[in-house]
Amino acid sequence: MDSGTPSERGLPERLRLCRRGPGAHEQHLLGSLAAAHTLARVIRPCYGPHGRQKLLVTARGETVLTGYATAILGALELEHPAARLLRDTALSQAEQSGDGTAFVVLLAEALLAQAERLLLAGLPRAQLREAYTTATAESLALLPSLAIRSLGPLEDPFWVLYSVMNTHSLHHTEYLTNLVAHACTMAKELDGSFHPERVGVCTLRGGHLEDSCLLQGLAVAGQPCGKVTTVLRGARVALFACTFGLANPYARATPCLSSPADLAKFRKGSEQLIEEQVSQLAAAGINVAVVCGEIEEQPVTQADKYGILVVQVESRRELVYLSEVLGTPLMPYLIPPSEPGKCQRVYEQVLDEGLAVVFEWECPDTPALTLVLRGGTAEGLREAEQAAYHGIDAYRQVCQDPRLLPGAGATEMALATILSEKGTQLEGPDGPGLLAFAQALRSLPATLADNAGLAVSNVIAEMTAAHQAGNFLIGVGDTGIINVAQEEVWDSLTAKAHGLQAVAEVAIQLATVDEILVAKESPTRQPDSNPNPTKAKGCPSPGGKKSPVTNK
Repeated sequence: MDSGTPSERGLPERLRLCRRGPGAHEQHLLGSLAAAHTLARVIRPCYGPHGRQKLLVTARGETVLTGYATAILGALELEHPAARLLRDTALSQAEQSGDGTAFVVLLAEALLAQAERLLLAGLPRAQLREAYTTATAESLALLPSLAIRSLGPLEDPFWVLYSVMNTHSLHHTEYLTNLVAHACTMAKELDGSFHPERVGVCTLRGGHLEDSCLLQGLAVAGQPCGKVTTVLRGARVALFACTFGLANPYARATPCLSSPADLAKFRKGSEQLIEEQVSQLAAAGINVAVVCGEIEEQPVTQADKYGILVVQVESRRELVYLSEVLGTPLMPYLIPPSEPGKCQRVYEQVLDEGLAVVFEWECPDTPALTLVLRGGTAEGLREAEQAAYHGIDAYRQVCQDPRLLPGAGATEMALATILSEKGTQLEGPDGPGLLAFAQALRSLPATLADNAGLAVSNVIAEMTAAHQAGNFLIGVGDTGIINVAQEEVWDSLTAKAHGLQAVAEVAIQLATVDEILVAKESPTRQPDSNPNPTKAKGCPSPGGKKSPVTNK
């Protein structure tokens, strides 16, 4: 069963499918559709809990094993403007809602395929825009009526987060979901609000995923580099995105050293400069220096002298997160910041073979817990980290709006059933628009069934019969159709509504594009080979003729 092909029975009598011609409008629409097809072909196998993974080679030459659509789209280098627009819309959905990247790409591609059939059947572009706008408004109005479940203020969010974090590449999902649910519940404010920045995520290589744990405070993967390993009270933190040493040890310079005395003098001057830099930090009250860069031995020795804890972190991302949390800037040079970060204490925490540095404080507006993830491979840690962040984002959404929709494709099939019934009763362009929108929605549960290895035609037929009978809780499971209420598979109403709105906007924009214009790159200007332009005035022209000279 081809879920992307609409039934001609639903089209009005005046819209008859015609043969494809070489028209300019059709070419440009097919150009956008071809780009959407290509992007969807990459993302479709990764959709749902049974999706497959991709071996992704980034522009830097790094090989990444991932099944997350956000990571795949972010690494792709696209040239087609329609593909770029679709990719930006999907990434924006992931940034605002934390989920739904593949949903945006696949549904937009299906809507464009249906739009092409309507245009070939004779529907004007203006009426297509109006019909899709009507179908979008109708779908958004129906969503709240399908939300039959909500998360209580004191209810365990495990069953909500599990459907989000249950990815195809993650083992021990229940254990990780329990950790994330526990951390989010403990970080929740008394008034019911939740700030996701209060839950940090730290990855440590080694061990297994079931060795992951929760730590009080904010933990980062790093290690102390000197004799000072702990600040128990009144920590004042400075963050440095540079080498902990001279301002620029790799600067091009040629010292003129003619004797051993000159060499000793040069070395002594460098040591004095390093001592001045470290003493400036101590004078500013800095007792913790977090560095993302090389650590030199001489500055660490000076830091030990002044009682400064020097911590080297593994990634710049952790340094940026500390900057956001502590409210202190990243310093490009070894100078004290105008406003250092403050916390109660800083200490190292040994976890089997891993080592983390923990920042603790008692202020209510700062992170209170850190989810420390363990794993034997970088790919496994990356997948677990992304799943944890998805769970934290999902909890933030249900705290803002606790209403939940049936998952596993049940909501999409319910919307398709209702829109089909209304579309068959309407005359004019709105009827075909609703039918096309409904057919595009059916492609999502069909993709879930296909990725699960099921017979797509049988699953869609059973789902359609159940939804037409009024059972809107039937979705796609591991072995066939399931009751999502019994299996506890739910989607956030906020994320689904935002994704549906974003899909409709980008599909309408691409379906009504009149022409794709690409500006030609201007050739680079060749530099003038004549260093003295004044002498060129007296030179003969290329044709051998002299320039006329007027004598006064």
